[in-house]
Amino acid sequence: MPYTVHQAKTQFSRLLKEAEAGKEVVVMRGKKPIAKIVGIEPAPSRKDLAGAYARKVYWGDDAFDPLTDEELVQMGMGYLLEVPLLPGPKKSKRK
Repeated sequence: MPYTVHQAKTQFSRLLKEAEAGKEVVVMRGKKPIAKIVGIEPAPSRKDLAGAYARKVYWGDDAFDPLTDEELVQMGMGYLLEVPLLPGPKKSKRK
C-alpha cells in the first residue's frame, strides 16, 4: 500500500507492523515511489540447516574401514606408505 512521506513519518510503527505481517509498504514523494519497506525473513538456525540434509547423506558399511595400500596410491596419498604414522618411543637420557 502506498503512503506519502508525511504519512510514513507519522505512522512509522504501523508501517513496520504491516511489513512484519508480510505486506509490502511503498513510500511515495508525490506520485513517485522512493522507498519500499518489507519484512526480513529470520535467518535459519543451525538446527534447521542440519535438518535440511537429513536423509540425504549416507555411507556404506565399509566407509570407515582402513584403506589398502593400492587405494592410498590411487587417491594420491602414497607418500603415507613411506613414513611411519606414529613416532617411535623416545629414549630417556637417565642412567
